[in-house]
Amino acid sequence: MGTGNDARENLGIILQARMGSSRLPGKILKKIGNKPLLGHIFFRLAFLKHQAMVVLATTSSPKDDVVERYCRSKNIHCFRGNEENVLERYYFCAKEYGFGSIIRLTADNPFLDIEELDNLIELYYRNGLDYASSCRSLPVGAGAEIFTFDALEKSYFNGKAAHHLEHVDEYIMENIKQFHTDSLKVNGDKNRPDIRLTVDTEADYETACFIVNNALDEYITTQDAIRLISDFAA
Repeated sequence: MGTGNDARENLGIILQARMGSSRLPGKILKKIGNKPLLGHIFFRLAFLKHQAMVVLATTSSPKDDVVERYCRSKNIHCFRGNEENVLERYYFCAKEYGFGSIIRLTADNPFLDIEELDNLIELYYRNGLDYASSCRSLPVGAGAEIFTFDALEKSYFNGKAAHHLEHVDEYIMENIKQFHTDSLKVNGDKNRPDIRLTVDTEADYETACFIVNNALDEYITTQDAIRLISDFAA
């Protein structure tokens, strides 16, 4: 069992992003409506009620120079690290910025549910957790994870398998009894893990474009996105 957290200090959001997606290269800067995919994520994060520093963690590969330039143009903190070892990238990013707790986001999710992210943060602090997730109930791409720096550090020093390095949460998931964890329960109309609100393929991208182009408001709720996906599929 982990020790949990006891202070609402130094909360950081680390958004992992790189241009070298194997299925949809360059997707993070592809336009969805009038903004690139990254732009949608930062637009939504501005509505978060909890205070948190946002850092985009990209790779040291030259092909990600364009990502750093994008961050500079938008006054966004940018960290560059290991391309293949995402766990290492997270660890050194969190260490450099002195984060006590870290929210993990990935740059293929333009419809992140901010309301439930605030609820997730509350759950995490209220129960003194080492790790919490809202991914199990929400549509794919709408959820998030939060964990202590201690949990991340334990993962970094003990997670040696290839999948541990590629996926930041894998060591925690495989050693769940070492950590104090919980999952956020969400309202019934959002409880749709069968729905995809992520952008991983060309088909996902076309769906995202349909949602943005047909939404009534710039801020698209999870319920609106689910309804529009139904329209798109009809």
